Amino acid sequence: MQRSFSKMHGLGNDFVVMDVREHALPLDAPLARALADRHMGVGCDQLILIGASERADVSMRIFNSDGSEVDACGNATRCVPLFVGRDVIVETRAGLLDARLSDGGAIVDMGAPRFDYDAIPLAYAMDTLAMSASWEDLPAPAAVNVGNPHVIFFVDDLDTVDIERLGPLIETDPLFPERVNVNFAQVLSPDHIRLIVWERGAGLTRACGTGACATGVAAIRRKLCTGPVTVTLPGGDLIIDWQPGGSIQMTGPATHVYDGAIDLDRLR
Repeated sequence: MQRSFSKMHGLGNDFVVMDVREHALPLDAPLARALADRHMGVGCDQLILIGASERADVSMRIFNSDGSEVDACGNATRCVPLFVGRDVIVETRAGLLDARLSDGGAIVDMGAPRFDYDAIPLAYAMDTLAMSASWEDLPAPAAVNVGNPHVIFFVDDLDTVDIERLGPLIETDPLFPERVNVNFAQVLSPDHIRLIVWERGAGLTRACGTGACATGVAAIRRKLCTGPVTVTLPGGDLIIDWQPGGSIQMTGPATHVYDGAIDLDRLR
């Protein structure tokens, strides 16, 4: 079965994007993993399916490179209006997102963050602004749900953190029944944060849009920053703006790299 695709990225967080509005794609975890494989498939951090919607302009399904399906992806959402060619309302499992084209990328209304422990979700009740849990010598983190679960550690020196060891350890901790995205952040100034994210189901990526949103919101809640905040990831900068009680505005680039086609039967 031959299927066309576009290769896209947001700050180096890369995607294989397929249009399934007219022709459905029977997708399971093994096929998603095969497509995402950088040696045997196309290669990507996430596979994105753009479908029809009765509630919005299009729908978006998101599959991590390990084959798991997730509710939200900020960098991928910025790619949707570029892929479709116009401003769109996008239906996701996390809700409806408004994505508008801007110079070199898009502005996305990511909706309102959630802070209740059972909305993250956590295995038991605790304060999500300063959690009564931590790992080794990391400081007490914050937790935010921005369509998917995030835990944020604000550290003095990001370069001293063993992210590749601690990331998977925290991601799979029983405290997080749906696993968690792990954010390691260093506040550089009241409007600038440096961030590295260990993504649930994908590991280290060059950027994580929802991670930048969650970290910006947590920093504003802790009064470490005031919005708008520039969040610098390994792949580049995102601008996050949020006022308590409101929705998160994320601004950043999106890039179309190339179009291609692949015989999916060769991957099965």
